[in-house]
Amino acid sequence: MVGRSHDASSTHTQFIIMLVSAIVATDQNGLIGDQGQIPWHLPSDLKYFKRTTLHHHLIMGRKTFASIGRPLPRRHTIILTRDPYYAVSGAQVAHHIPEALSMAYEAGETEAFIAGGGEIYKQSMDLWDRVYLTRIQTEATGDTYFPKLDPAHWICTSDREGTVDEKNVLPHRFLIYERKSGE
Repeated sequence: MVGRSHDASSTHTQFIIMLVSAIVATDQNGLIGDQGQIPWHLPSDLKYFKRTTLHHHLIMGRKTFASIGRPLPRRHTIILTRDPYYAVSGAQVAHHIPEALSMAYEAGETEAFIAGGGEIYKQSMDLWDRVYLTRIQTEATGDTYFPKLDPAHWICTSDREGTVDEKNVLPHRFLIYERKSGE
């Protein structure tokens, strides 16, 4: 129902119902977090995240949502939790990834974004069509990692260098990976 291209008929007409994308920032080793926090401050990545996800559905785990502290403006937030009583004003709650994706699809979404944390990325990676990856040229310390992308299944379609300045002191690149067709 959601995800990659699907056969529409026996003539193999291809169509996309909804893209499932992951969006993440990592250090050189795939680190994404330390005790529920981002281990660096990079305003250009935050602006990129906002620009990319604006007016779309963000799907994230309860701990990731707690680290942000509120639903992000002009985005539809879906929080994944096992807690059947969990509720948050201004956000929807789902209890598993297919439920969250169905909620986004039923709302007319064209590209839903998996936004963390580490366990949610691992559980959903077989569903991704695209990955927006900010690679930060640093080696931070932490406890949460992004799963490795197998180059046999992914191709980098965009690689743009981020600007280093007084506010963005760490060198970084904005990469977009697409799942290879037929994968």
